[in-house]
Amino acid sequence: MHRDFLNIADFSSDETFALLDLAERMRTGAYQAKPLTGKALAMIFMKSSTRTRMSFEVGANQLGGTAHFLSPRDVQIGRGEPIADTARVLSRYVQGIMIRTFAHQDVVELAEYASVPIINGLTDLSHPCQILADVLTMQQHLGGVRGKTVAWIGDGNNMANSWMEAAAHLGFTLRLACPEGYDPDAQFLADAKARGGDVQLLRDPREAVAGADVVTTDVWASMGQEEEQSKRAVAFALYQVDAELMARAAAHAVFLHCLPAHRGEEVTAEVIDGPQSVVWDEAENRLHVQKAIMAVLMGGERL
Repeated sequence: MHRDFLNIADFSSDETFALLDLAERMRTGAYQAKPLTGKALAMIFMKSSTRTRMSFEVGANQLGGTAHFLSPRDVQIGRGEPIADTARVLSRYVQGIMIRTFAHQDVVELAEYASVPIINGLTDLSHPCQILADVLTMQQHLGGVRGKTVAWIGDGNNMANSWMEAAAHLGFTLRLACPEGYDPDAQFLADAKARGGDVQLLRDPREAVAGADVVTTDVWASMGQEEEQSKRAVAFALYQVDAELMARAAAHAVFLHCLPAHRGEEVTAEVIDGPQSVVWDEAENRLHVQKAIMAVLMGGERL
């Protein structure tokens, strides 16, 4: 029976920490196995991406396998083929499918009908691979995640949703500062709190970052929301991460951003290019985390 990775909680807390340990071994070069030898990953991109495509392609190759890029022009989903049929067909060719798309339900349906592991490369609802990379970056620079405080500044988007899930799952405090009308998903928030997560929804970014170990943000208008840019620029005007805001965090605090970033909007150049920024390590860690996920789901690596 295969496993999927659609959201953070698809692995138990213990499994998640074991997965992060495996990713750390891959990051440091201690892991040299090739569990994907002779295996192939199909990558469906309904949304374009630099980091997701390169990290999965390079990662599959480093593990001995191959990765095959499918754009909206290369799959029949956009031309009316049911997702279920695509799932059944691709399952005859490959040993895993990664999909980066808009509607989360499409990923759920793909997983329902595929007979191989499905990996969520991003949906409008969640971005679990990125959050695991962020957590690996926290471990790398802060020595761990348990008991730490993460401040999320800005839109209650897919990143905010997966941060909430991770906070409850991995034992750190999350403070979200979002403008009114841009709160994260209510079900993710309720689920995180029901599982004992220390998740706080605030309006004031200064309150959120006070003494925090991590300050993180994302673009004000995500892919597909470009027509809302001017409206969002007004709503998020007080939610820019600048040097003054970073100064309110702990002295050792690090800055994270999933990229791409818009300097002068959600973050100033002074912060993202400054000494507290670890965004390039964070981007690299997508590779290591996703290799660990593929090794476990497709390559039989045990946690």
